Amino acid sequence: MITHHCRSQEHPHLLAVSDLHVAHQGNADIVSRLRPAHPGDWLLVAGDVAEESRVVLDVLAELRQRFARVIWVPGNHELWTHPLDRDDRRGLERYEHLVQGCRHQDVLTPEGPYPTWQGTEQQFAVVPCLLLYDFTFRGGAASAEDALALAREVGRVFVDDYLLHRDPYPSVADWSRERVRLTEERLSRLPADRPIILLNHYPVLQRHARVMGSEHLPLWCGTEATEPWLVRFPIKAVVYGHLHIPTSAREGDVAFEEVSCGSRWPAPRPSSPWPASAAAGTGPTRTPRPPESLPPGTRTWARP
Repeated sequence: MITHHCRSQEHPHLLAVSDLHVAHQGNADIVSRLRPAHPGDWLLVAGDVAEESRVVLDVLAELRQRFARVIWVPGNHELWTHPLDRDDRRGLERYEHLVQGCRHQDVLTPEGPYPTWQGTEQQFAVVPCLLLYDFTFRGGAASAEDALALAREVGRVFVDDYLLHRDPYPSVADWSRERVRLTEERLSRLPADRPIILLNHYPVLQRHARVMGSEHLPLWCGTEATEPWLVRFPIKAVVYGHLHIPTSAREGDVAFEEVSCGSRWPAPRPSSPWPASAAAGTGPTRTPRPPESLPPGTRTWARP
């Protein structure tokens, strides 16, 4: 297991991983390699553990036995109603079933109280989120309908269109908007002086989704509604996955960590995970950085 920094055994650390995809060939042993260095270590799991609900809960239970605290948010894969899964729950019902299973195993989810992480210098509110996507990461397309039509025409779509059901909402975008509203309400009730570590499966900035090298796939990768949060709330770190391109970045005083681990993105990866615009000095800076730029006391796992 590779870490951004050698982990001290003198104090607890906040660790993170995403996109384990344990059902994929070659990924099964990753979970066995996720182990704390300190008995007080916490583990953030940013979604896409597996497709079958039983497997998701089994993996989280195994991790909870090792770590002092496990905090999980769903990715798109957990929310699929897969034809090979005996659990045929759909949409919100499926999510609520997973949340209930996590409660039985003492795994925290977006539906519980936000825990407080005691860093080496200050406390942080850890905010797990289910925010989904609303097709607003569409670049210059005039409308979501136009962007989706073009993506489908060229065959660049997510399987979510077929397996991620929005029941009982009219659309996934409507479900996303409701989740953004609920999360904003909870964020606004946190103490204004309490720094936040945000945990979400998807990136919260559209430009971070653009590293995928496709103008179409970011449609299924988040919502523009989260960008104002970085100004409105005292967010100091955003931990996410989904892109399968592990990166570290700092923009202003906010650290961004894409912590995917497991199967690689099926599309051809660019020669560098950093966008060419950044290298040319015309876009956001996304370069490797030392872990010291994370909030004190935090560490994240990268790809093994």
